[in-house]
Amino acid sequence: MIRSELSGKQARGWGRIPFISSESALNIPAEMVHYGVSKAAPQGVSRGLAKVLAGSGVTVNTILPGPTRTEGAQAMMAKPAEERGVSVEEMEALFLQENRPSTLLGRFASPKEVASLSVYAASPQASATTGAALRVEGGIVESIA
Repeated sequence: MIRSELSGKQARGWGRIPFISSESALNIPAEMVHYGVSKAAPQGVSRGLAKVLAGSGVTVNTILPGPTRTEGAQAMMAKPAEERGVSVEEMEALFLQENRPSTLLGRFASPKEVASLSVYAASPQASATTGAALRVEGGIVESIA
């Protein structure tokens, strides 16, 4: 898909190529190493493409959401919530305590919060943002870089 769009973006001298990944690309979970590795790959492709497209007016970035209250995440929380006799919302809090204790946000993000960063990355205002891993992960990744 990117290849089919690239020449047009380069010819126009403007374009945005966003990748959606996960904080798990930086904070590979011990219980899901395979998932973390699969999320690190788009970040590598994004950074490489940003280098290829340097100076073209086309930016390439990766959005790294943390746990997000999507339909899929709620469905994933439903079974353990039922097993523990708690609500899905309470299960989200338990999941964070047990699996992502470094969270500063202390809750799942909303899809709208992730979308807001994605809209920025796709906008003209992001003209100086390229090759970046943009985090919307609630402070889970313990790094200042």
